[in-house]
Amino acid sequence: MKAKEIRNLFIQFFESKKHHYVPSSPIVVKNDPTLMFTNAGMNQFKDYFLGNEDPKFLRVANSQKCLRVSGKHNDLEEVGVDTYHHTMFEMLGNWSFGDYFKKEAIEWAWELLTEVYQLPKDRLYVSVFGGDAGDNLERDIEAFQIWSKILPESRIIFGSKKDNFWEMGDTGPCGPCSEIHVDLRSDEERQKIDGFDLVNNDHPQVIEIWNLVFMQFNRVADGSLKELPAKHVDTGMGFERLVRAIQNKSSNYDTDVFTPFIQAVAAKSGKEYGKDEKIDIAMRVIVDHIRAISFTIADGQLPSNNKAGYVIRRILRRAVRYGYTFLGFQKPFLYELLPLLTETFGDIFPEVAAQQDFIAKVIMEEENSFLRTLDNGLKKLDQIKEEMAASGQAVIEGKVAFELYDTFGFPLDLTSLIARENGLSVDEKGFAIEMEKQKTRSRAAAEQETGDWVMVGEDEGVEFIGYDYLESQSRIIKYRQIKDKKGDRFQLVLDRTPFYAESGGQVGDQGILQSEIENIKVLDTKKENDLIVHFVDRLPVKPEALFVSKVNGEKRKLSMNNHTATHLLHAALKQVLGDHVQQKGSLVNEEILRFDFSHFAKLTEEEIAQVESIVNTKIRENISLNEQRNVPIAEAKNQGATALFGEKYGDFVRVITFDRNFSVELCGGTHVSSTGVIGLFKIVSEGSISAGVRRIEAITADAAEAYVNDQFQLVKEIQELLKNPRDVKKSIEALIQERNELKKELESLHTQQAGALKEELIRGIVQVNGTNQVVAKISLPSADALKKLAFELKNEVDNVIAVLAAEIDGKPQLAVLISENLVAEKSLNAGLLVRELAKEIDGGGGGQPFFATAGGKNLAGLPGVLVKAKSLLAGI
Repeated sequence: MKAKEIRNLFIQFFESKKHHYVPSSPIVVKNDPTLMFTNAGMNQFKDYFLGNEDPKFLRVANSQKCLRVSGKHNDLEEVGVDTYHHTMFEMLGNWSFGDYFKKEAIEWAWELLTEVYQLPKDRLYVSVFGGDAGDNLERDIEAFQIWSKILPESRIIFGSKKDNFWEMGDTGPCGPCSEIHVDLRSDEERQKIDGFDLVNNDHPQVIEIWNLVFMQFNRVADGSLKELPAKHVDTGMGFERLVRAIQNKSSNYDTDVFTPFIQAVAAKSGKEYGKDEKIDIAMRVIVDHIRAISFTIADGQLPSNNKAGYVIRRILRRAVRYGYTFLGFQKPFLYELLPLLTETFGDIFPEVAAQQDFIAKVIMEEENSFLRTLDNGLKKLDQIKEEMAASGQAVIEGKVAFELYDTFGFPLDLTSLIARENGLSVDEKGFAIEMEKQKTRSRAAAEQETGDWVMVGEDEGVEFIGYDYLESQSRIIKYRQIKDKKGDRFQLVLDRTPFYAESGGQVGDQGILQSEIENIKVLDTKKENDLIVHFVDRLPVKPEALFVSKVNGEKRKLSMNNHTATHLLHAALKQVLGDHVQQKGSLVNEEILRFDFSHFAKLTEEEIAQVESIVNTKIRENISLNEQRNVPIAEAKNQGATALFGEKYGDFVRVITFDRNFSVELCGGTHVSSTGVIGLFKIVSEGSISAGVRRIEAITADAAEAYVNDQFQLVKEIQELLKNPRDVKKSIEALIQERNELKKELESLHTQQAGALKEELIRGIVQVNGTNQVVAKISLPSADALKKLAFELKNEVDNVIAVLAAEIDGKPQLAVLISENLVAEKSLNAGLLVRELAKEIDGGGGGQPFFATAGGKNLAGLPGVLVKAKSLLAGI
């Protein structure tokens, strides 16, 4: 049975059990401060469990893209090494929101596995919760009794809280779970040791495939458990493990989920899979990681140097370095796997197929960049080896190895491998200490202590009225205090609110809550999942009072100007550059709009002017807003509405139109009533932010008018400085030409000066043990001139050692040059020498063994440099 058929049978089975199929949500999580990536199928249904939203369907099934490479669920270092861990994986799941419970969930799971998929019953084991004294919880006898009617008690294990009690986090919905495990060992091995003893003991052939979670409790901040008002079922089955069990393979990577990719990598590298463990691990890493990288980019998260983007860049670089080190890939290769990925997953995850070319280009650019970094890292390692040889050291310090890892992407095993080849070793304990320091810093930055919500009124849901009103009467439903790196903060939830919560790039509203006895400032408004949360300056004295909620109207108006302008800009970019342009991110506040979009070339001045002209034309046309609410998503797409990749849309959406032939987009943000309100649009910058993504920053309305006036004022001041010429441009061109001519004359004088100085230095050479030594303080205008002089000495004088000190732009500068033959014959190193001399000027530097430079802060130390240099060179 092929993988695609296995997935389809799962969906069809639960549809036959009256479950509604829900497409996978994006792998990148938005509006949830507790998660960076979707790491379980239940993430998109979190609000149902939390009671923030009523479920649209009581029974749901899906196949969810998941990523586990950060936080509590971090499998990255195991990926490729063993046979069953992955970064990105699919989680098949079925859910009941207050409908069926343990009996149906267990019986249907058994029916699907044994009757539909035909898995051997005697190879399946189950575990149920065995109780926990700390939480005063008894064994899950109900689940045990249901299972005992299905399979022998000898294959039912009572598990610990760690294995059989599932929790969303430190607080939140939780409950006992029942896991289904499969024993994939040979019959001979099964006769020797009963699989019962290997369940949950990390045996690579006795693995969990399905977890049935029974949501019964809510964990509150003090650690205690409270019964949920409704009982839910949340199940998750690893698709890759299921395919392995059905196809009777010893490794997930031997299934048709991965074998086409392994075959492709083998063909490209000329290496054979299954012959060498290191090569096998490299191939497994690559075929796993290409999925994680591609799906995440498709959902809008580009590789970068912070947060989620850093995680993706790290995964990508891990794949590249395995290919580089073990498979001989010295040029980009990952991006070439995109057509195969599209062919394999395009039907279930169409966003990958829709963006295949874009994803491939992003990956290729990242590969090129990292291969250059790897090359720089190897040069850095060469420098380290030379310095260690000069100092007689044989162990690379842990800090140095960690720098190679953190800055250049060198894993410890690669540094150790190169070290061993050169008769060196690595302080692995020191490396581990530095790694733990980094993890501690990351944990400290992310720590957040969240108090329980304190209920004030009936929680019947939140009504958002901010599209139509900026003021309303509101009551507080609940409030809480949180502590994190920003200090103490306070949150409120209102029964009805005009405050727009940060979403879709538009910042959250600010304003005030007024009651008869107090005023509370609303500092920000955000979404946590689908809950509108108001961040306030303090908790209310009388939370049960009736409040008047007032949005800061001026801030909202300016934000709306900029938000509507992003829609016009998006349409204009498509018109000028082509339909490949897709929004990849945005920021809209009262001051500026920032718009990120897919495009692989710098915009020309003509293109920028054309885009500006189109937007301003649409503003002058004063096009009225056409807003449609609660439109079925299929109908919206039929209207031609633009949907953004990586956004999760519900069954009903809001459509924002400014001229049906120009801009039609799905959007939840706030907008002006007509484009004329914007007044003026002006692009202030355009540039690249990552491979294949450009960023435009622009301003509108008053800010744009002020910008244009400032430019006119600047031109006026320039005219006055130039004595009001008729043609300002010609006058500036003449000044530039005059400057260039003077610069050439100055360079000629500097060359003459340097020539005379060189002759003077040659006359002052001191011969020591067969070397010609030049140690002098000189006067030159630039560091380049200093370097040039040093190399001219080398070209004219044999066996030269030159130490030149100069004051350049008010700061001390050193240059040390040693003839290459002396570097080898006398084991000299200019880099080591210049670092020692730089201590006299409170500075540092480095370079190559034959030439190195240093700078510093202490001009008064230059004479000491000369004294020290003569002393050090006297013993050569």
